[in-house]
Amino acid sequence: MGTSDVADVGWRLHSASLGDLQATVDHALAEVTEADMARRIWARDHTVWKPEPKEISNRLGWLDMAQVMAGNVRRLRAFAEEARKASYKKALLLGMGGSSLAPEVFRKTYGVSSGYLDLVVLDSTDPGAVLACARSMTPSESLFIVSSKSGSTVEPLSFFKYFYNWVMDAVGRDQAGDHFIAITDPGSGLAALADRYRFRATFLNDPDIGGRYSALSHFGLVPAALAGVDIVRVLESGAKAMNASRPEVPPRQNLGLWLGVAIGEAAKAGRDKATFVLSPEMASFGDWLEQLLAESTGKEGKGVLPVVGEPLGKPEAYGSDRLFIQLRFWDDAADDGALEAIEQAGHPVVRLWLRDAYDLGGQFFLWELATAVAGQRLGINPFDQPNVDSAKEKAREMTKAYSQTGALPAERPAAVWGSIHGYGELAGDSPRDALRDFIDGARDPSYVSLQAYVQPAVETDASLASLRMAIRDEFHLAATVGYGPRFLHSTGQLHKGDAGRGIFIQLTADDAEDVAIPDEAGSPASLLTFGVLKAAQAMGDRQALADAGRRVIRFHLGRDAVAGIKRLVGG
Repeated sequence: MGTSDVADVGWRLHSASLGDLQATVDHALAEVTEADMARRIWARDHTVWKPEPKEISNRLGWLDMAQVMAGNVRRLRAFAEEARKASYKKALLLGMGGSSLAPEVFRKTYGVSSGYLDLVVLDSTDPGAVLACARSMTPSESLFIVSSKSGSTVEPLSFFKYFYNWVMDAVGRDQAGDHFIAITDPGSGLAALADRYRFRATFLNDPDIGGRYSALSHFGLVPAALAGVDIVRVLESGAKAMNASRPEVPPRQNLGLWLGVAIGEAAKAGRDKATFVLSPEMASFGDWLEQLLAESTGKEGKGVLPVVGEPLGKPEAYGSDRLFIQLRFWDDAADDGALEAIEQAGHPVVRLWLRDAYDLGGQFFLWELATAVAGQRLGINPFDQPNVDSAKEKAREMTKAYSQTGALPAERPAAVWGSIHGYGELAGDSPRDALRDFIDGARDPSYVSLQAYVQPAVETDASLASLRMAIRDEFHLAATVGYGPRFLHSTGQLHKGDAGRGIFIQLTADDAEDVAIPDEAGSPASLLTFGVLKAAQAMGDRQALADAGRRVIRFHLGRDAVAGIKRLVGG
């Protein structure tokens, strides 16, 4: 594999030690070259992936989006100035999955430029998370970004109804719409909603882009511009990556093509846990990568499981199912020693080095291309998500039952340990014993998924990290962590669509407060709360996993989620 031009691109392949995979990857790259893959991808030839064009031909707009969006920079900058002059101080993005993860990368990586809007992302139906956002904001100084490709996603629409009423109560009905903008596809229900409620602006995205491939489109760049991110530099970096991946570039110098082949072939050889080692400054990029890879490849009994946010351990902590991929800035050598030991132990390691944070613009494109190529090597369509709706449908059934009876379906615990109740096929003298027994009794498990339907918080993050490390180090299994329902729009597709060897542990807790979801924006009437919606989503996903033949248990942690998680770690 050749190296990228550092001066022109800003990042390069520092090294790739593939070990036993090297011959397989070389052979596959020769096949890709013989099949003229790069040219066919750029020609938008759907047969690269499947014989039929459905959800392929209309999902390739990301290929030249960095170039297309350069023509929109003036409008985006002008709107950001308009928002500043209107005295908005904070922007709250109401979204899920593809509409929220790239803005979160921009906010966490670049921060907020002086005088621009403080960008916050809300992608949790936990009532505590909703209230935390509301209590940190002043209605008259707040701008809300309702972001949804389909325009029908339940979470952002629920957020909108709540915050519209919240703003309306403070500034009046006539002025409320000025505090909202929409990002959506042409003709969507959200576009109509924006007209009805007289939003300040609506940004219509190219409909030929799927949500997880939309980082360099309006979905990523409108929020970034409002926060004062230099979107010109982002797009310039994206365009350089795009030009470095065109058909005329030899395949062995086309890093996106090579990465996709390497990831796909590694997965086929059993190394299907793509473990990302990122510089701390770009840690949130891992969450974006997680959705891109998991939702794109986890289907038809196949998949690449992205493992992000996992501190490096000693080589003996890992099984033979890992492919390590490092993305680091040139001056960050913190993980080099641990990664060297892992490489010396025989694990394949790929290292990518970046010059600065704005090189992430190119990384968005690079990984979109790599994921598309990995999908081709796996024989799947990387642009659809056939299993995502299963959990949504089950959740709708639960909320319908609630609206008819005033209660969600009752469940009987299998075990009770004080404030912690366990559900599913489990037993033990303590929650920790029950957890260990569940994992130990699984037949040839491939990974453990921790699904936390609790309020996101720093202390909760830390306790979940301790739990995942305890699982990895004791059982030598990859353990992933996701907050619900956020992960349903990310790894949820892979959970139901892959080979079915994952095992699933749901964590729920009592809500300290609940928040009503208005039936309609502008009206106080409400039949549903965020707490009920979150519980229905957890219950629906649990049923969808069971229907797909997955093993799943639940620990209800009572009123103190952090204390409950610590008991799972330590007994």
